[in-house]
Amino acid sequence: MNTNNQRSFFFNVDWITVFIYLALCTIGWFNIHSAVYDEKYPTVFGFHTDYSKQFFFILVSIMFAIIILLLDSRFFSALAPVFYGTTVVLLLLVLVIGRNVGGNQAWISVGPVRLQPSEFAKYATCLLLARYLSGVNIKITEIKSFLIAAAIIFVPMILIKMQPDDGSTLVFCSLIFVLYREGLSPIFLILAGLFITLFILSLIFKPIFVIGGLLIIGGIIIAAVRRFRKLALMMLAGLIISIMFVVAVPFVYKHVIKEHQRVRIDEWLGLASNLKGAGYNVHQSKIAIGSGKLWGKGYLKGTQTRFAFVPEQSTDFIFCTVGEEWGFAGSITVIGLYVFLILRIIVLAERQRSPFSRIYGYGVACVIFFHFFINVGLTIGAVPVIGIPLPFLSYGGSSLLSFTFLLFTLIKLDSNRMGAIISS
Repeated sequence: MNTNNQRSFFFNVDWITVFIYLALCTIGWFNIHSAVYDEKYPTVFGFHTDYSKQFFFILVSIMFAIIILLLDSRFFSALAPVFYGTTVVLLLLVLVIGRNVGGNQAWISVGPVRLQPSEFAKYATCLLLARYLSGVNIKITEIKSFLIAAAIIFVPMILIKMQPDDGSTLVFCSLIFVLYREGLSPIFLILAGLFITLFILSLIFKPIFVIGGLLIIGGIIIAAVRRFRKLALMMLAGLIISIMFVVAVPFVYKHVIKEHQRVRIDEWLGLASNLKGAGYNVHQSKIAIGSGKLWGKGYLKGTQTRFAFVPEQSTDFIFCTVGEEWGFAGSITVIGLYVFLILRIIVLAERQRSPFSRIYGYGVACVIFFHFFINVGLTIGAVPVIGIPLPFLSYGGSSLLSFTFLLFTLIKLDSNRMGAIISS
């Protein structure tokens, strides 16, 4: 390794981000250890428990992180199509020979190891999306460029939906913000927000009341812009489409959305309450988090955790353990680390000279933010329950490895952002 490479590796690496990564992995391991602790297997060595396996996964992830930092930055852009193509093949393969766990046929067994291709598909999609959007003469405002970028996102998304894994499917929707950062009109985000709002309102209230509200608001707006004929016609068309959407919601909700999804949405919106059924997890999660009060009950002393009242407490509901054993103070600390990490990623993305690195950085920020927001939100009942891990904290080798790849690839790209100046 020459002097310039040594300087690049040791001095240009963003050690602040590396420290946050290590802190979150450590916090995650301690909480997994507490959530599934078994007195028969107190050691971290061996593969008898989730915490012993997670300890191994962390070591392997750190090893891969170091390897990524030692690679040439051009490696990631050059092999982005290969990574993407490989994950698409694996996603097709998992539909044929995949192992069904928890109702999702999402895992491929390789000896004693289970691989979840959908986790790595997020990484590969971010890479290929960045490579395409950073190409010469590619403008997201042009319909052809937009459709190709959308196809890059939707191909793995559709394959993952077929497993079916709703949580991982929805993660890909967050990449729309990458397109927005690169020049896509905000009208798409506004329309998406409008239709989501109308969908929820149509479930809470009778459609006739929602339509009445639309007519009043739409009428006022159209009257205000009536002098501008083209704009008034656009508002009228929008009003008609919105009314048609509201009318269609009951049918779609009943005949298109699956029953278990309807049950979760009903619980979330307060339209139904079954604390022994669909609402059990969230109810027990709230009890666990609330019982921690300010400082928590202490490590290995959480009663909700120790007696397994909350299912999936080492994976989807890992934040419950944080809330119960470390209290409000611990919860805020963990949330603060995630917020700081996401803001740090955005800072790294914005300071890149390479369009590829910038776009990729925003992809990483979107994926991690979506996982963080949804996972923490579902534990407190703020969002419907969907299976989605908390980055670096939840148990799982595929999840930890994929997030490590995502984050350390950005750290590597950032470490080389001044490469042109150094080489000169």
